[in-house]
Amino acid sequence: MTAIDFAAFVDRLATVSGDAILPFFRTALGVENKASPGKFDPVTAADRAAETAMRTLIRQTFPGHGIIGEEFGNERTDAEYVWVLDPIDGSKSFITGMPAWGTLIALTRASVPVYGMMHQPFTRERFTGDGGASRYRGPAGERVLRVKRCAGLSDALLMTTSPLLMNDADRAMFGKVERAVRLSRYGGDCYAYCMLAAGHVDLVIETELKPYDILPLIPIIAGAGGIVTTWDGGPPTAGGRIIAAGDRRVHEAAMKALNG
Repeated sequence: MTAIDFAAFVDRLATVSGDAILPFFRTALGVENKASPGKFDPVTAADRAAETAMRTLIRQTFPGHGIIGEEFGNERTDAEYVWVLDPIDGSKSFITGMPAWGTLIALTRASVPVYGMMHQPFTRERFTGDGGASRYRGPAGERVLRVKRCAGLSDALLMTTSPLLMNDADRAMFGKVERAVRLSRYGGDCYAYCMLAAGHVDLVIETELKPYDILPLIPIIAGAGGIVTTWDGGPPTAGGRIIAAGDRRVHEAAMKALNG
C-alpha cells in the first residue's frame, strides 16, 4: 500500500473537518487561552469539533492507525501509519476573521511524512503533496505546484508568522535575513508555506513549531521542488526552528545568516 492510496481518504478528512469548522468562522465564538500566564495560544470549539470529526473517521476506517493531534493528544504512535492533525493552524487569524488559516493533515509511515494536505475550507482551496509532486485545487481550478527559482536573498520574498513569537536571540538572527531580502511580510502560518510551494514566496522562517505544525507541509514543499529543514540543516519533522525555501541557493544563504 502506498501513500497515494490514501488521497481520497484525506479528501474525506478535509471535508468533515471543514464542515465542522465553517459554522464557527466569523461568529461570536468563545476563545480559550491554553498557554501559560503572560502568553496567548487560543483554542476554540471549532478546533475541537474538527479534530473530533477527523479522529472519528480515522478510527472507523483505519482502526490500527495511530493519531497525533493538537487538541486531544496521541494514540498508537508506534503504529506503521500515523495521522498527524492540526485542525486550525493559524488560530489567531481564525479568531480575528482573517482567512490565513488552514486544516493540516499528514500521513506518516514509519515516522516519515508521505502525504500532506492544507485545506482552507472558507476559500475552498486544497494544497496536497506526496514528496514527489504537489497540486492545488480550488475555485481557480487545478494545477501542479512548483516553487520558483531565486538567485539570492536580495531577490527573495520572505514570510514569517510574527517575529514576536521568537525569543530575543532568534529574533536578532532573523533580523539579519530580513534586512537582506527584497520584501518581508508577516502572517500566514501554514498558508505561507503553501504560497512558497505555489511559487509566490521564496523563503519562510519560523521558530518553536510543533510537529503537527510542519509535518503535513513537508510533502507539499518537497513535492513542489522546495527544501525545508531546521535552522542548522537538520530534519524538520520534530518542529522547532524551521526554514523553508523554494531555491537551494536562498536556503543556503539564509542558513548562513541565521547561524552566523
